[in-house]
Amino acid sequence: MTTTSVAQIAVLAGDGVGPEIMNAALAVLKAVSQDQFQYQLQAVPFGGIAIDQCGEPLPATTLATCQASDAVLLAAVGGPKWDQAPQRPEAGLLALRQALNLFANIRPTRITEANQHYSPLKLAAPVDFVIFRELTSGIYFGQPRTFSSEMAVDTMRYQREEIARIARLAFQFATTRSQHVTLVDKANVLASSRLWRQVVAAIAAEFPAVTYDTKYVDATAMQLIAHPEQFDVILTANLFGDILSEEAAEITGSLGTIPSISQGSQGPALYEPIHGSAPDIAGQSRANPIAMIRSVALMLAHSFKRTDLANEITTAIDAVMVAGIVTPDLGGSATTTAVTAAIINHIQESREVYATDHVW
Repeated sequence: MTTTSVAQIAVLAGDGVGPEIMNAALAVLKAVSQDQFQYQLQAVPFGGIAIDQCGEPLPATTLATCQASDAVLLAAVGGPKWDQAPQRPEAGLLALRQALNLFANIRPTRITEANQHYSPLKLAAPVDFVIFRELTSGIYFGQPRTFSSEMAVDTMRYQREEIARIARLAFQFATTRSQHVTLVDKANVLASSRLWRQVVAAIAAEFPAVTYDTKYVDATAMQLIAHPEQFDVILTANLFGDILSEEAAEITGSLGTIPSISQGSQGPALYEPIHGSAPDIAGQSRANPIAMIRSVALMLAHSFKRTDLANEITTAIDAVMVAGIVTPDLGGSATTTAVTAAIINHIQESREVYATDHVW
């Protein structure tokens, strides 16, 4: 995509609270873009709603739209309505990741002075780390996979190239931060983890300026609670990343604040909050829109190189959280709509102040 073209964005609102938080995020995108960023949205069914409309969670037309887009925004999928369906909504998510070759899931965790009081931890310093989770291999995809009343088998399988490609991304990303990568594994028990250590050590040698160390996953789980400020970039396998990223989100005070990127070596990246569809509160304007709104900020910065607009969004979110305008998951009483309006108002008011201060 060139700087003069119109950004093509696929919108997958999904199920449960998905449409509510997606509407909030798109309202913020509209407010921050104005005449500064040109884009076109293409809303397509995905997940449970796609099962209802098309008989499958990832219709061919939805996949084609995503493949033709510059970026994909996804809210959330799933719910008890489809628990007994031949295909669950979550199967569409796994299929989409594979079809777009989204092998790297990137989840930032930031606890600043603005939101430190929401954390359940007593923090000695600000927290700012990113988890790089391998997304399309490992135990979630390995074969054989069997189940019976007497025995179940899951296979954790990794190939060298699957490890190398995400490791290289993690080290490249670390060069733009504090230049520290921690590989998290269970190499004292698992053969797959021993391969991870072998491959990642070779990649680390390509980045001599980056500090590289390793930790076992159980030790990391404890350190994320005791001293999360020590981490910069955490690199890990699919299963470990799934668990640790949920723990990391919880230390911020709520899963409802954390965005993520899923990307491959080429093609569109996918941006989504890490929380689920929360069908129990759907339609009540109680869902926290911040993770979805932060996903839009990540999209602007990462896919479209508009860090200026992304920074406006994150600054507005921090200001709203400092003011205590938050949803019930963070101990507040504000609605989804109220939080969204407060973020938009801060963006608009900040621009008005800037314009006044820069009148010649």
